Amino acid sequence: MGKRNKEQEQEGMNRLNRIQPMTNILFNILFLLCSLICILPVVFVFMISITSEEMLKRYGYSFIPQAFSLESYRFLFKQGATILQALGVSLFVTVLGTIIGIILTTTMGYVLSRPNFKLKGFLTMVVFIPMIFNGGMIASYVVNTNFLGLKDSIWVLIWPLAVSSFNVIICKTFFRTTIPDSVMESAKIDGASQLTIFTRIVLPISKPVVATIGLFLSFGYWNDWFMSSLYINSKHLFSLQALLNNILQNIQYLAKNPALGVSIQEYKNSMPAEGARMAIAIVIVVPIACAYPFFQKYFISGLTIGAVKG
Repeated sequence: MGKRNKEQEQEGMNRLNRIQPMTNILFNILFLLCSLICILPVVFVFMISITSEEMLKRYGYSFIPQAFSLESYRFLFKQGATILQALGVSLFVTVLGTIIGIILTTTMGYVLSRPNFKLKGFLTMVVFIPMIFNGGMIASYVVNTNFLGLKDSIWVLIWPLAVSSFNVIICKTFFRTTIPDSVMESAKIDGASQLTIFTRIVLPISKPVVATIGLFLSFGYWNDWFMSSLYINSKHLFSLQALLNNILQNIQYLAKNPALGVSIQEYKNSMPAEGARMAIAIVIVVPIACAYPFFQKYFISGLTIGAVKG
């Protein structure tokens, strides 16, 4: 009778969790619309980048170009030295910053997840408070430039973004809810130090949260342009995103002030092709978009587990 009751209870749960065909269709349509909302802007930008500049001036933007042209990408190829230099800065900052951020975030999360750590409550509040309050832009600027001396340095693009309170909380919750305390105690009995436990036991079974944090960090570093505009004066340290932002700002400035001692020809020469701006955007989007599918499985698993209250 007990087995039969369990089977009936399981059947009842399956019936409650079953999705009706019409509901399933509506969900699929909703997911399809959300996917199109994400994908269509990228496709639109790409179509603009391969549209003839003359057709852009004559007909404006369109999904189906009146005339195809690779002028924008040839323009980028001619500016190869500047583009490649900015791309190199972006790649360096993204890779190194992600590695440093993962190391700092996971170690902080592990320490805060240990129930016997005496300063756990105090340090948790120290980490949590910046999620609600911060010192503001002026305070951050003074600390980074006057106290740390990071202005016009490649490190100013890395250190300020390396640790996020949100990421630390995710790691703390993951370690606390996923790693059994019995495993830690067994390792301690065998004489393992905390560093050995963390590197040889915790990290190997924490790939989901490591991939999640790595994806957050890589997105943040790759898409950041504000730090360059705020702290960087040397053109050799501009990231690809900062370069695109400078191009957009220069075009807007020249468009609003066409008579500031600039001849018509100089004005045209200093203004990049419209398609070239879109081509730079494609160059920025494609690398990080190609990297996402490799982390998707771990990303979803780590985010859902880390979301459990701990």
